[in-house]
Amino acid sequence: MRAGTGLVRAVSRGQVVAIAVNAVVGSGVYLLPAAAAALLGAASVWAVPLAGLAVALVVLCFAEAGSYFDQPGAAYLYTREAFGDFVGLEVGWMSWLARLSATAALAAGLAQAVGFLWPGGLGGWGRAAVVVLPLLALTAINMAGVEAGARTVVALVLAKVLPLLLLVGAGIAVVHWPRVAGAGAPPAAGLGEAALILLFAYSGFEATAAPAGEYRDPKRDVPFALLVEITGVTLLYTVIQIVAVGTLPGLAESTSPLADAAGVVLGPWGAWALTIGAAVSILGTNGNMVLSGPRYLHALALDGYGPRALARVNPRTGTPNVAIGLQTALALPLALTGTFVGLAALSVVTRLVTYVGTAAAIPRLRRLFPAAAPAVRLPGGPLIPVAAVGVGGMLLASATPRDLLAGVLAALVGVAIFRTRRGRKAPASGSITRPDRRERS
Repeated sequence: MRAGTGLVRAVSRGQVVAIAVNAVVGSGVYLLPAAAAALLGAASVWAVPLAGLAVALVVLCFAEAGSYFDQPGAAYLYTREAFGDFVGLEVGWMSWLARLSATAALAAGLAQAVGFLWPGGLGGWGRAAVVVLPLLALTAINMAGVEAGARTVVALVLAKVLPLLLLVGAGIAVVHWPRVAGAGAPPAAGLGEAALILLFAYSGFEATAAPAGEYRDPKRDVPFALLVEITGVTLLYTVIQIVAVGTLPGLAESTSPLADAAGVVLGPWGAWALTIGAAVSILGTNGNMVLSGPRYLHALALDGYGPRALARVNPRTGTPNVAIGLQTALALPLALTGTFVGLAALSVVTRLVTYVGTAAAIPRLRRLFPAAAPAVRLPGGPLIPVAAVGVGGMLLASATPRDLLAGVLAALVGVAIFRTRRGRKAPASGSITRPDRRERS
């Protein structure tokens, strides 16, 4: 089936689940054990699942919001309907900037990961090749059709998760349980910084609904995928932290904690398997960025923000190829000239705007669509959305002044874009329009 915009509804529920998991399980899982242990020691085994529970509050808000809509745009769409065009534009613009900076960061991070296997990938033409060629390949796959992009995501998810499950399966049998069982409450001193690291290790889910216009049943599949993702990833991260703490005495000092833990549990070949897994994991997450990011540009352009070309859909493939190409064209120079850490920092505040905006939109969406029967209806009235806003506020308080300044400058650019808006594109015959305020579309 085709939406009136020309987007093809080809992505199945299982593929949506893979997109959600792929967005979260990236480079963070390979760095999380050591970073958490350095700040919290053995108590990190408790902090990891607690962070998952905190992020689950935000995920639940995205799950309910996603069950109201079947259009692309995710948080842009939710906040636009709840608070009007200006707030929606700011959230949509920030959401895309997060995807753009993450695409560049992951491309740079892939060169760093490959450099451990091939030193030539750390500089010069070798680094340029590792940055450029995989990103161009992902771009070409996604331009060929959303179904090709979704199938690639599924393959990459399997390739990245299997080494982790191998480590967990072998490591759980040799864990030094007294070290794990002796973990007390997390120390207050490093809790704030650890919370920021832990909570952002779970980020990425917010873009799951960005290509909703190409999902077969987005109002049901997006909430289902988000709930499966946060449950599965929290369990995976928790068991990985237990294995790392229980098998690697020098965990806090390790620069490649999972590879080192695999070396202890499985021998040298295990360390190599996890190192390769890290590279595949980064590549897989970037596949998600190339898939989801251009859908924000497409949704914004349909509403008059940006050149009309970004709203175009290739009639043969049913994909917004101009938007896909533009994101890659902008990400490549950023990746070639920046570092993984520096580029990743650019996405901090932009993600928080997405989280807070969506959580705050839930009570408003309920009032706007009283006749709707969403697939997910959060219990407790406003309690979960308010708590989710609190999680976003806590993360915002932990952001550096530099990150906050970058967020303010990005918001000012959004103001300029809003002032130069074109007229909204009229929906085509048979298109999926904005939800009526009396009921769902």
